[in-house]
Formats: sequence, structure tokens, C-alpha cells
Amino acid sequence: MDLKTFSNFPFYIKLAAVLFSLLAMGFIVIMAKEILAPLIFSCLFSILLLPVAAFFEYKVRLPRSAASMVAVVLLLTFIGVLIYVIGTQVADLFKEWPQFQAQIKNSLWEFRGWVQDNFHITRGKQLRVASEATSKVLSPDTAAVGATVLSVSAVLLFLVFTFIYTFFFLLYRTLILKFLESVFLKENKSTVYEIMEQVQYIIRKYIIGLLIEMGIVAVGVSTAFTLMGVRYAILLGLLTGLLNVIPYVGIFTALVLSAIVTLGTSQDSTQAVWVIVTLVVTHLVDSNVLLPLVVGSKVRINALITVLGVFAGEMIWGIPGMFLSIPCIAVLKIIFDRVEGLQPWGIILGDEEKKQNKLATRLMVKRKKIAAETD
Repeated sequence: MDLKTFSNFPFYIKLAAVLFSLLAMGFIVIMAKEILAPLIFSCLFSILLLPVAAFFEYKVRLPRSAASMVAVVLLLTFIGVLIYVIGTQVADLFKEWPQFQAQIKNSLWEFRGWVQDNFHITRGKQLRVASEATSKVLSPDTAAVGATVLSVSAVLLFLVFTFIYTFFFLLYRTLILKFLESVFLKENKSTVYEIMEQVQYIIRKYIIGLLIEMGIVAVGVSTAFTLMGVRYAILLGLLTGLLNVIPYVGIFTALVLSAIVTLGTSQDSTQAVWVIVTLVVTHLVDSNVLLPLVVGSKVRINALITVLGVFAGEMIWGIPGMFLSIPCIAVLKIIFDRVEGLQPWGIILGDEEKKQNKLATRLMVKRKKIAAETD
């Protein structure tokens, strides 16, 4: 059954079919998280590393297996250096954990005094509300430590499988391409080729743009914090750059973490206010200058779909889902824009551009012609 036949069905049948398909796909995606999450990350990494692997294979004359391994090792080295820098900074912070606890408690005591003087809420009432949350943050128990150890081991296992899958995607890329060719009908092969080429091009440009944006934000924030005399400026800058990959939610998370670390390591509480101001200005510059200039507008996704996608990704897959939501929506938009019958969904995912307006106008004209022919 093709899309034209399906479009002739009554609305309630089409609605039931769509809802059932969404529920079935959502159930499969949630249940297969441990398999699908590293596979999708591996697809993105393999698309990013494909020019590197091709260079070592065709220019350096290495076998495909060796070229794929070299590309994966280069990526692993980059990520390892990043983890090492962040890990050393975090280790230094944990060495000062008692002083950090005392400073946070002192800052909270001063803040409660300010609230009592201005809002007439006694310290006792504030303490009863905040004591449980504070004890959980500043006094982690054995269970929390055990959960952290398990989380670290799960992340390491996730990374191992991701790099293994990335190597195999690069090694068997010709086989995967032939498989995709044989799955679809001959009359759809040109559309399939166009979609695959566009997905590779846009995803590669998107990831490279994000990496450049992440580096600029990390260097800028680290430099600003260093000039302000903020301790652990490099750690906070790197965390801001990494979390900035997650739209909207990431910069807010980085702001909260930076403010807490500054409060716990600085004697001047006003420094935390300047840290917040710096990150707000960074977000404004990044959203209005860096993101359009560096990442580009090859596939524009409107802000509503972006926020919904991030929260849906977090609900389905947690933190990996937040990172994968935007690339997955971008791929879906490429497919929707080029498949007959799915183009309206591409319009709702995209931003208001001339290209989108032209697509909507073309669909409207086509529907008027179909209505005229049926009449």
C-alpha cells in the first residue's frame, strides 16, 4: 500500500494507524536504549570520521581496516585528552571538598539572613526547607557513591561499544550502502541517494560546527573567568562548552554549576553574580552570532521543536537523548522534505524561511489541483 492509497482512508483510520505506529516505535526505542543509543552515536561519529578514514585509505594507501582504526584512535585520543583535563580539575576540586562544604554553608547562612531581613522568613523555616536538599548535595552517602561508581562504569562501557560500532561502520560502509540500495524500489533509488548524501553532508557540517562553537565558548568563558579571578576557570569553561551543545538546557545547567562552584571557592559572593552575568551574555552572543555564523543554517529547526525534542530525548534516553535529539530531528527533516506525503511534517519542524514558504506554497497548489481534478 502506497501513500496515495493511505491518504484516501477516513481520518479516524489514519489517526489510529499513526498513533499505533508512534506508540510501537516509542516502545521499541525505549526498550532498545542500550543498543540504539551507542549505534546512533556511532553513526554520527562515522559520518564525521569518513573523510579522515578516506584520506588514510586513498592518500596514505592504508588498508581499509587500518585506516578506519586510525580514524577511531584519533577521535579516542581527542576525547581522552578532554576527559583527562576535566578529570584533573575535578580531582583538585574534591581535594578541597571540606572547605567547599564550609564555604557553601556559610554562603547559604548569609543568604538566609538576607531573606530574613527582606522577606521576614526566619532562618529556622528556611533551614527546614533547605536542609534535606543541602545534605544530599554536600554529604553524599555510601549509596550515592556506589551509584556514581556504577554510572561511571556504565559510561565507560557505553563509550567502548560506541567506538567499536564506529570502527565497524567505517569498515563496512560499502556493504551498508549496498544494503540500503537493495531495500528500496528502483524508482526510489534517486531519492534514497539524495537523502543519504544530504544526511552525510549536513550531519558532518553540523557536528564540525558544534565542535568549533564548543571550542570558542569554552575558550571565551575560561578566559573571562580567569580574568575575573574565578577558581577552576578552565573546568567551568570546558563544562560550559560541552553543555552548550544541549540547546537552552545546557547553558542553564552550566550557569547553576558555575555559580555553585564559585560560591564554594570564593570569599566574595558577588563574584558568583558576575559569573551568572558572564554566562548570560555568552548565551546571547552564542545564540545570535556564533550559532548562525559557525553552525550555519543548512537545516533550521524552530525553537519550539528544539525544546520539545530536547525534553523528549531526556525522557526517553536521559542525557544521551538530549545530545542526540537535534541531529535526529535534523535527519527526520531531511527525509520529510524529500518524501512525497511527508513534506508538511518537514514544514512544521523547520524555521520560517523562504525555502519553507516555497515548499508550503507548492504543496498548497498541488492540493488545489488534486481537489479540482476530483471535482
